[in-house]
Amino acid sequence: MMLRRGFILFLPRLVGLLVVACCSMSIVYMLACTPKGDNQQLALPRVHSPAVKEGYEAILQEREEQHRNYMISLKKQIVQLKAELQGRTEQLKSVQNQYPDSLDIQLDHHKPEKAQANLLTFLRSQVDKAEVHSGVKLSTEYAAVPFESFTLQKVYQLETGLTRHPEEKPVRKDKRDELIEVIELAVGSLNKPDGVSKAKPRIYTASDFIEGIYRTEKNKGTLYELAFKGDAKHQFKKIVLFRPFGPVMKVKNENVNMADTLINVIVPLAKRANKFRQFMQNFREMGIQQDGRIHLTVVYFGKEQINEVKSILENTSKSANFKNFTFIQLNEEFSRGKGLDVGARFWKGNNVVLFFCDVDIYFTAEFLNSCRLNTQPGKKVFYPVLFSQYNPSIIYGHHDSIPSLEQQLTIKKETGFWRDFGFGMTCQYRSDFINIGGFDLDIKGWGGEDVHLYRKYLHSNLMVIRTPVRGLFHLWHEKQCLDELTPEQYKMCMQSKAMNEASHGQLGMLVFKQEIEMYLHRQKLSNKKT
Repeated sequence: MMLRRGFILFLPRLVGLLVVACCSMSIVYMLACTPKGDNQQLALPRVHSPAVKEGYEAILQEREEQHRNYMISLKKQIVQLKAELQGRTEQLKSVQNQYPDSLDIQLDHHKPEKAQANLLTFLRSQVDKAEVHSGVKLSTEYAAVPFESFTLQKVYQLETGLTRHPEEKPVRKDKRDELIEVIELAVGSLNKPDGVSKAKPRIYTASDFIEGIYRTEKNKGTLYELAFKGDAKHQFKKIVLFRPFGPVMKVKNENVNMADTLINVIVPLAKRANKFRQFMQNFREMGIQQDGRIHLTVVYFGKEQINEVKSILENTSKSANFKNFTFIQLNEEFSRGKGLDVGARFWKGNNVVLFFCDVDIYFTAEFLNSCRLNTQPGKKVFYPVLFSQYNPSIIYGHHDSIPSLEQQLTIKKETGFWRDFGFGMTCQYRSDFINIGGFDLDIKGWGGEDVHLYRKYLHSNLMVIRTPVRGLFHLWHEKQCLDELTPEQYKMCMQSKAMNEASHGQLGMLVFKQEIEMYLHRQKLSNKKT
């Protein structure tokens, strides 16, 4: 009886424990079996919930919409890629049709010799497209790509800005390495045996390099023309290299003999006898004594100061034993274009290099060689960019005295600038000048005739070589702005005058001169007190 009573009392507790255990197991099962989303558990409706059907349909509809949008996006990308692929294929076909031999470059790793030959053919096609062998017709002077010139030590550059210098050693290492590589390649090419001459070949070194010019054409490459000393005086070795955005290639290697290449310097003149005397001193030293292969043609307008000019010519002729000059007088209003045109057409000898010059120009014997090297009848005309002097009285105002003219002829940012807007000084063969039609004789006075001729050459098939040169200077002279000018013309004249007076920094020092003097005065008083 006692045992049954104890069992009856324990039975409710056992049932309670069993119920608790069943509930716990149900909770664990539900937690384990509930489905999960990508980043979090989805609260699905319970199986026995009345909204279970609507819930599943909503979720399935949302997923289907996402997949549909994704498929639409993929289809758009496929269409776009197909269009790009078709465009590239058409471009390739057009290029292959244009250059069927040179652009068939299939880099077959099993046939490296064929791939290398095809690549070389392609690079040579780039040379043919660039302005290397012949000139290209250009619409305006702004389309012409100028050259920059260089020697072993310096680079002469037009794009100087406010921080760079017109003459400098290349600051950027890549530019230094590039020019050194080009000179070394040129020397190596010159020293290669030609297999024809039995004489012992001369060994060239970098010290034989005289000067070079280079320029980069967009989408084509970089052209280099280098001049080396030849085997005798007035003889040169000229080598042309081209880098078609790839390895540097040799284009041409030729001997250039200039012993008999005469330059006819043509100078139009009216009055200015003192300037002509200074010009003849330079002409005598550089043209007669150092070069010797030169002729002078002076085209004089009017009669005023004509006897002084003739006397200067006669004295130079006697003292230097120089007979190669022509004096032409025109009794009419001065016209620079008319003077140069008359002087060029007056020549009756063999084809000659014409150097159109002004009386306020200083040139060196090295420039005369550059004039010969960069001209070729039917091929090239030379438009050097000269270095224009600033006002010496401003530049050397803080000195005790102004240095001599020879000492002033230095290419620095403080002494002058590249006159890249001037096209008056030019070298070309007389045959090219006559064939192009000469100057526009309707242009009177100064200015305009040079740009007109320059444009005619650009529109022709001749190659125009335009580069800064270290041996051609425009000597400073005061610019007169006349009262007869309109207010707008007078303003432009004064702006031009200011640009020729001094550098940016030097003009700034003049503008702030009063402030500087006040500062120095305060400093002086302060030092006295201490």
